Amino acid sequence: MGVYAGLDGGSTYLKAALIDHTGRVLNTGVKSTGIDNNGSAKYLLDKLCREAGVSHIDYTMATGYSRKILETADDDVSEITAHAYGVRITAPGGYRPGLIVDIGGQDSKVIYLDDHYRVKNFSMNDKCAAGTGKFMEVIAQILETTIDQVGPISLESKAPCDINSTCVVFAQSEVISLVARKFDRRDILAGMHASMARRIVKMIRKNEMGGDILMTGGGAMNIGLRRAFEDELMRDVYVAAWPQFNGAIGAALIACERRH
Repeated sequence: MGVYAGLDGGSTYLKAALIDHTGRVLNTGVKSTGIDNNGSAKYLLDKLCREAGVSHIDYTMATGYSRKILETADDDVSEITAHAYGVRITAPGGYRPGLIVDIGGQDSKVIYLDDHYRVKNFSMNDKCAAGTGKFMEVIAQILETTIDQVGPISLESKAPCDINSTCVVFAQSEVISLVARKFDRRDILAGMHASMARRIVKMIRKNEMGGDILMTGGGAMNIGLRRAFEDELMRDVYVAAWPQFNGAIGAALIACERRH
């Protein structure tokens, strides 16, 4: 049985995935990137192999922010291509994604796919953190909660606040002002999700949309953000299996194809 690895080197976290020759996901893992990218990559792959009972990796493909410097990898591929490949495995059964919305720690992307999962076009926001996971982390700290709780808490909102700033610094000041004025944090968080959804939906070219909409990245695990996207788009939005690892899984799938 061949085993293939994908490494997704983000600016903050390094994600890894192992798959077999059939595309079955054997293991996934994440680690803080730290100052030693290559040491982190080797440690993470060794850990995943031990846990999965794997003794040898046939081919490793890197993607993401630090893909060019990951010496553990045999080759690298763009994260846009890796995400397009990843949904072949991570999309819910019976659905065919035509649009990927990827919410990462430092950027957000929308990727348009054709009927064969090939990339038709994409847009990326990497100029400001206001539509990213980092923004959610900052707001969670201000509101004295954790990143995994901001989604469920926001669903309890009865009157979402308006958060209009498109810059994370000004949005942070806006949230602090709302806290000082005694607004309920449930309403502030609902407003934050609506603001993020509006910002990212502006990147979407409606005439290029086709098929189902699939969320990937760490932001996809936030139910409040997914609901905000559905409200903004007035369509169902689905979440990938292993959303945080979609890029790494896609890179592993490309590694498998490369060997065959």
